[in-house]
Amino acid sequence: MAVSMQKGQRISLEKPGDALTMVRMGLGWDAVKKKGFFGARQQEIDLDASCVLFADGRLADVVYFGKLVSDDGSVRHTGDNVTGHGDGDDESVLVDLGRLPVHVTSLVFTVSSFNGQTFDEVDNAFCRLVDETGGGELARYTLTGGGGHTAMVMARLYRHASGWKMAAIGEPSQGRTFEDMLPSITAHA
Repeated sequence: MAVSMQKGQRISLEKPGDALTMVRMGLGWDAVKKKGFFGARQQEIDLDASCVLFADGRLADVVYFGKLVSDDGSVRHTGDNVTGHGDGDDESVLVDLGRLPVHVTSLVFTVSSFNGQTFDEVDNAFCRLVDETGGGELARYTLTGGGGHTAMVMARLYRHASGWKMAAIGEPSQGRTFEDMLPSITAHA
């Protein structure tokens, strides 16, 4: 059963009797429907998911639409959705926890508006963590309230003792790419 997370909440991802080995961080969104003279219309929104890997607080690698696979192959982006159309996850990042190098201590997941549209123009935005082995949703963080920001630091997956934990961050930021957001992202490493 999935945990519906609130901003700032942390959960353990340890499963009784079964080690978590492969997860998917799915990000989804829709454009706000705007009423016009000929009815409601929905524009295209190009949000981009990124995963920034850290080793003890220092940038170790990054996976995004311009680099779909981490240097060691443990993290993989499934591709760029430039419209937000469709149901479910619009972009996903797969993480093979067993292949992650031991020096990688945390992964920070972000979303940014490549065309500079603000979150006031985004509806139904969420991130969710799925157990790829069993297919079950482990956690979901739904964004609410829109806002004048163009990016968001969504969640952090991090090593804790012998397992993994997830923290819902939900911090607004500005930027068209993860590079523009690095000061905000690094604060959560």
